[in-house]
Amino acid sequence: MSIMRSDGWLGVEIRHLTALQAVAEEGSFGRAAQQLGYTQSAISQQIQALERIVGQQLVERPGGPRRVSLTEAGELLLRHAAGIVARLHAAQADMAAFAEGSAGTLRVGTYQSVGARVLPRLLREFTTAWPDVSVQLTESADDGGLLQLVERGDLDFTFVMLPTGEGPFETVELMRDPYVVVLPADSPLAERPKPPSLREVAAMPLIGNRQCRSVHQIENRFRDAGLEPRIVFRSDDNGTIQELVAAGVGVALVPLLTVDPTHEGTIVLGLPGVPARRIGIAWHRDRYRSPAARALVEHAVDVGARVEEELTGSAAAA
Repeated sequence: MSIMRSDGWLGVEIRHLTALQAVAEEGSFGRAAQQLGYTQSAISQQIQALERIVGQQLVERPGGPRRVSLTEAGELLLRHAAGIVARLHAAQADMAAFAEGSAGTLRVGTYQSVGARVLPRLLREFTTAWPDVSVQLTESADDGGLLQLVERGDLDFTFVMLPTGEGPFETVELMRDPYVVVLPADSPLAERPKPPSLREVAAMPLIGNRQCRSVHQIENRFRDAGLEPRIVFRSDDNGTIQELVAAGVGVALVPLLTVDPTHEGTIVLGLPGVPARRIGIAWHRDRYRSPAARALVEHAVDVGARVEEELTGSAAAA
């Protein structure tokens, strides 16, 4: 195929790009048609039209029951298509928010430790101040996935670990959450005047998180010190981790916000020299933010500061 003039690209339509996405995801024109609610011939025509416009073959068609795949050119265009479709969804969400004015819904992503200790206080205070705004929550152990939802316009905000990495995001830091060592209540380490060192902790059987980015942060801290942590179990449930520590399965090196301070089967010790994780809230920098959305961030900053103050006091006591 020959490369067409650049103004011919104005013929590219959103339906062409969504068809390319669906074919890439499903590996089949038929399944792509089912996903989008089209006929198979309509999907085939859209892909053919797109190939004519861009002047490249985008899809390998092996024939028969074999899975179809994108060519190198198709993969390249798919990366742009994902961003374009995401921006369209974000625009749709913006228009809905603009039409709702001071009412409507704010969609917020969260993860377990924030959901247990920060979110209830935030929602109580925000909904008192903005009674006509409802807050819809989405929880995940992976804040990277939540950021993708923000980029696509499926979420208005998400709690995140900072920094977020690349993306169309603005963020504000809410609080710092110190790392602590959680041990069984009868551990002899509790009687020592000083907390254990990283080297001592690395020699113990460790229980850690599975997906949370904080686990990579702390394990990299070990390796930077020339130590290899001995992980015996991973879970994304904070309660499970603390119960396993109480049962003597191992010790946990986790952010303080994930710990239940009233648990009688465990003790919590500070860990000097390990930087605290930074918790923030993120939103799409190019999206419209309603007065209610801006107010939510302001409330989150205020609540985060108060929770950090409480955590700092309990970490000092530990």
